[in-house]
Amino acid sequence: MPNIIHYSPEALQDLDDIYDYILIEKQNPIGAQNTVIGIKKSIADLKTLDNIGVRVFLPNGMETPYRFIQYNNYLSFYRSSGKDVYIDRIMYDKRDYINILFGNKR
Repeated sequence: MPNIIHYSPEALQDLDDIYDYILIEKQNPIGAQNTVIGIKKSIADLKTLDNIGVRVFLPNGMETPYRFIQYNNYLSFYRSSGKDVYIDRIMYDKRDYINILFGNKR
């Protein structure tokens, strides 16, 4: 039985923001569409492949519940529990993802 993918509201907003940035700022509608489709396809791999991607560690070396998978310059951060896979955020790889994911909690 395949895993079930759940997108957080933030992750869905991230996809919209990525699309809008490439469409408006880069003026590349085909690139915007292809990028979002590629990100979604990479996430769809999580339906059948458990625990792929890179583990996320805090700067102090402490392990977090997150892993990420990459599509081009975009990272999709997820955590899993049984057959449920939660996509929490999707962001450009140069962003400060530790601060975005954990803020002052680290």
